[in-house]
Amino acid sequence: MTRADWIREGKEWAQSIVVALVLTLIIRTFVIQAFKIPSGSMRPTLMEGDKLFVNKYTYRFHPPQRGDIIVFKYPQDPKKDFIKRLAAFENETVEIKDGKIFVDGKVLADPATFGKFYYYNHDPFGGPHEQVRIPKDAYFVLGDNSANSADSRFWGFVPKANLVGKAVFRWWPVRKIGTLK
Repeated sequence: MTRADWIREGKEWAQSIVVALVLTLIIRTFVIQAFKIPSGSMRPTLMEGDKLFVNKYTYRFHPPQRGDIIVFKYPQDPKKDFIKRLAAFENETVEIKDGKIFVDGKVLADPATFGKFYYYNHDPFGGPHEQVRIPKDAYFVLGDNSANSADSRFWGFVPKANLVGKAVFRWWPVRKIGTLK
């Protein structure tokens, strides 16, 4: 190979690497991103160390649905990403009593998403016999492992602007690969 061939070959490799990096950044920023579960707040649905893909694009066209597993910027420290289950929307009223979640007076009865026992707490967002009204442009989120989850019951509401995306697919561990519900 001549020196000119080496230079030409090097330029082709450099162009391919730059294009791959640009595409990766675009996809990661706007479409899909990988996340790792750091805590047990979503047990048994998601375990510590599970790795998932989060669709950052879907909520641009479709609003979130009750029961979605969402990733959002933690309201008290937006540098941190949190993952929880969406329980209530703006202008709805939430109450936790007898281990069940009530939204506008009706129990969330879907056993696949809200069939766990939920604890109330003594903080301003979900104490015993307390109804909490969700403010405009905000969500109320809960961890599936309510006994060990720092969620809206403790720190309040998730602003819509903090929404990152919907957790859609677990890719690790191998024995649990699949879509999330």
